[in-house]
Amino acid sequence: MNDQVYETIKNLVLEQLKESIDLSNQQLMELIEEIMFQASRDQYLSVVHKEKLVKQLYYSFRGLDVLQPLIDDKTISEIMINRHDEIFIEQNGNVTRYDGKFESEQKLADIIQSIVAKVNRIVNESTPIVDARLMDGSRVNIVLPPIALKGPTMTIRKFPENPMTMGDLIEKGALSEDIADLLQQLVFTKHNIFISGGTGSGKTTFLNALTDYIPQDERIITIEDTAELRITHLPNLVSLETRNTNTEGKGGISIRSLIHTSLRMRPNRIIIGEVRGAEALDMLQAMNTGHEGSISTGHSNNTFDMLSRLETMILSGNALPIEVIRNQIASAVDIMIHLSRMRDHSRKVTEIHEVIGLKNNEVQLNPLFVFVEDDESTPVKVIGKLRTTGNKLVNKLKFTQAGLNVERW
Repeated sequence: MNDQVYETIKNLVLEQLKESIDLSNQQLMELIEEIMFQASRDQYLSVVHKEKLVKQLYYSFRGLDVLQPLIDDKTISEIMINRHDEIFIEQNGNVTRYDGKFESEQKLADIIQSIVAKVNRIVNESTPIVDARLMDGSRVNIVLPPIALKGPTMTIRKFPENPMTMGDLIEKGALSEDIADLLQQLVFTKHNIFISGGTGSGKTTFLNALTDYIPQDERIITIEDTAELRITHLPNLVSLETRNTNTEGKGGISIRSLIHTSLRMRPNRIIIGEVRGAEALDMLQAMNTGHEGSISTGHSNNTFDMLSRLETMILSGNALPIEVIRNQIASAVDIMIHLSRMRDHSRKVTEIHEVIGLKNNEVQLNPLFVFVEDDESTPVKVIGKLRTTGNKLVNKLKFTQAGLNVERW
């Protein structure tokens, strides 16, 4: 694409906009096309180049500039901007470098400010790290200099236009129909569930799919750092999102504050998108105070690691004996599910454990299912499935209270 033609047309559009700053999107597009038509008389441009140039110019004024085609591409799941001229994308599980770039570091900085302003967030040199979201719900993480040494950095995690259902996850091989049946009964009988997994393992997607099993007559409160859940089938739903402090260090609303507030909103269940710190204690206490059937997620390498991380999270902001913390975990969490991103980029449920109490001051897990690879697996393709350990559920009270037959499990 001819950079000189691009700059010429852009400058002409800027001159026109000085006189008509209130152009609608349609009028702006028509203006760009008109100037493009005039410019193509002096220099030949193919139809393909014209179309790309018109879109690029339009996006530079009203969209997200070079990022807009990537946002619009449904096959792209992640966009990683390391600096204004270094962009990588994840597409169908593969990460590659994108040949597009921002015209300058300042243009990227302007786009970043536009994104955070729309969700009432602030990012600057004194507050150089922020989480935000796009209007379509995509998650955005931003890091500015001097923290980011190469220049403004932004990572955009996109989500499918239509949230994945449990049926979609079964079709993709993340779990089997039998396991989905068990999960449906666990959600229906109000077991408190904690989902763990590494970065990109699909925790939010899985949590969203799991909410499909929540009865529609229940009142649900969701709490997230950055709103990502897309629950559409529950009519009595309140979604809460944290708020960063302002430039004076005031006005911040934490997950802990939102959990405390949610308890006064008559929820049947509380869903916390992810716990990262001391709010883990508030989550456990909410589960222990009548809000059964609550669900949350956290980062870990496996289920046992997640237990240790929960302890560490709670200790980071609460002066409690470890015995008390472990008792809180054992009495609050009923089921732990671990997800993994496999070497072939597929995402699978790899562990399901029942929490059965304390023994010798250690949280006891009853392994129900573990993922086992088949002999047909190769270095580039993982083949296997969740296999039963042969253990049955120990705590069956919630099943019997709901009038369900638990003998199968």
